[in-house]
Amino acid sequence: MSELKIRSENVEGAEVSWFAPICNGDDQYIGKHDPKYKSNWTNTSEIVLTAERNGFRNVLCPSSYQVGQDTMTFASALAPLTSTINLLPAIRCGEVHPPMLARAIATLDHILQGRLTLNIISSNMPGEDKSSKDRYQRSREVVEILKQCWTESQLKYEGQFYNFNIDNLKPVRPYQQNGGPLLYFGGYSEYGVELCAQHCDVYLMWPETENNLDGIMRRMSSKASENNRTVDYGLRVHVIVRETESEALDVTRNLMSHIDYERGKEIRNRALDARSLGVQRQSDMRNASDKDGFVENNLWTGIGRARSGCGAAIVGDPDQIVSKINDYIKMGMRSFIFSGYPHKDECDLFGKYVMPQLKTFSMPEVQSRKTSSLPHTPLAAGPRN
Repeated sequence: MSELKIRSENVEGAEVSWFAPICNGDDQYIGKHDPKYKSNWTNTSEIVLTAERNGFRNVLCPSSYQVGQDTMTFASALAPLTSTINLLPAIRCGEVHPPMLARAIATLDHILQGRLTLNIISSNMPGEDKSSKDRYQRSREVVEILKQCWTESQLKYEGQFYNFNIDNLKPVRPYQQNGGPLLYFGGYSEYGVELCAQHCDVYLMWPETENNLDGIMRRMSSKASENNRTVDYGLRVHVIVRETESEALDVTRNLMSHIDYERGKEIRNRALDARSLGVQRQSDMRNASDKDGFVENNLWTGIGRARSGCGAAIVGDPDQIVSKINDYIKMGMRSFIFSGYPHKDECDLFGKYVMPQLKTFSMPEVQSRKTSSLPHTPLAAGPRN
């Protein structure tokens, strides 16, 4: 079996992050929407501020075309209201003219004073039906353009989708002068794995059995080594923690008490990525679970009955949750993005029962230690020496 190599191999603990439901979907019961939990500025900004108070180190700000708020606008408005938590906005490659996207990201990075990370998304735009190969090629070009904008004095680029020759890149110089914000990425196809291996920093996975996750990580590690790189590994997963295991199990039953098969299928299929390889893997995991929806100890797949994407939760009492997270850390994972229902309530429960037992760090902090000799400079500064 190949050796697993990770970027933060010698760093103890993990980056423990929460989720901002700016794309709607926050509720007490899956499939029964309560306007109280509507995705709006008041609700979702309070969730992020709650996560910061509870000691989370980052927060994923997702992107969707069906419902919800604009990701970059939300992150920009939230930036000056926070002081310790990082933001992880999702960037849909191809949605915005890449040099303009580089400028927007650099501006946000300065507002956050380096507390910015980016989630690279490669899904089709509405009305598109591009092949996996073309979607990831477009994302590769966007990432390469962003990195050139952030690190060079000129942009000279010729690709399949983009061609640029721009002399002055001073307006797109980010606060983080060590190459720009760290890039988080999730994708299972051969083209996605290759893109992450070449350019990204944290490879995000959806929940599966530990054996399956180990295989995915080793595949990525091997591909990254071929490109003379290493990546960190992360898990995007829901969580249900209660004082006792029986209470947590009661929540799983209550959470799904208002959903039926047809309604669940409708919710799953409305997402743009409903036919992706990752979604299919979530379906396979759900089909392999027992009659109560558990595919292995403390990993419950019931949420996937009514979600496209991340479809499982770690369920249990505080000791069980901590033990499961530590098992993942021992496997080599260094980043976790948790969520729960309702998001603010579960965030408080996790902060009360689990967070005090975890050693945490933020990925940008680790990165800055490696490049501490590089100074921070104003937005209009020229290229680094």
